Amino acid sequence: MTNRQQALIGRSKLADEQEPSNKQRRTLIGGALGGLLASPVLASAALASPRRDEELDTPNDPFILLLTGVYQPVVNGPNLGLSAIKLSDGSYSKTLIYPVFGIGNEGGQIDQDKAIGNFYVQFAGNLCAYQLPGGAIAMRFNSVPLGAPPGFNGFVPFSDGMGGLFLEGTFELEIFDATGIYKPFNGGHNHMVDKLHQLANGQFDEFCFCNISTYQFP
Repeated sequence: MTNRQQALIGRSKLADEQEPSNKQRRTLIGGALGGLLASPVLASAALASPRRDEELDTPNDPFILLLTGVYQPVVNGPNLGLSAIKLSDGSYSKTLIYPVFGIGNEGGQIDQDKAIGNFYVQFAGNLCAYQLPGGAIAMRFNSVPLGAPPGFNGFVPFSDGMGGLFLEGTFELEIFDATGIYKPFNGGHNHMVDKLHQLANGQFDEFCFCNISTYQFP
C-alpha cells in the first residue's frame, strides 16, 4: 500500500464541491510554474514550444493543470473511453481541473479562473483520469522507490492548527492511455506537486499542480 493510499483511506463522505478563490490560485500559480519547469528537460521543451498565445486548439508539450476543490465520491461516472478506468465501480472521487499553462478552455480560449474538466482518482488504488476538452487521459501513480526521501511519491503531514492536516508531496505518474487531442501523450509522464488539505471534518480539499508531457520519467 502506498503512502498516498494510507493517507487517504478512512475518509468520511465528502461534502458538496467548493470552488477555490481566484486570489488563492493567482497567488500560487506564478511560483508553481517556476517550480514545475525547474527540470532542464521540461524547461527546454517549454521554451522551444511555449504556445503562450491567447487561444490554444491543441495542448502544449508540456502543459500544466491545477486540481482544486473538495473531493466528491463518484456515482455512475461517465465512460471516458480509457482502458482500466471504470468510473462507476465506486472507487473514484473527483474534483475540478483549471488550466494554468499550455492548454485552453472549451473553444481554445485560456481562462485560468474557469474550470475545464474533472479529475478522477482512486483513494484506495493507484489510478486516475483527467476529463478535458477534446479528450481524456488515464494515469497510474508510480510506487515509492526504495530509499526515497519523505514526500517523494508520498505525503508528509503538517498540522493546519485547526484539527486537520496539510499533506504535502510530489508524485510521478505514468500515462498509459489517452484519447482525442491527447493521444500523443500516451506513454508520457505527469509530475504532480500536491498540497492536499485534510480538514478536521474528514473532507479532502485538493490543491495540486500537474506538469503533463510526452517525456518519460528519467
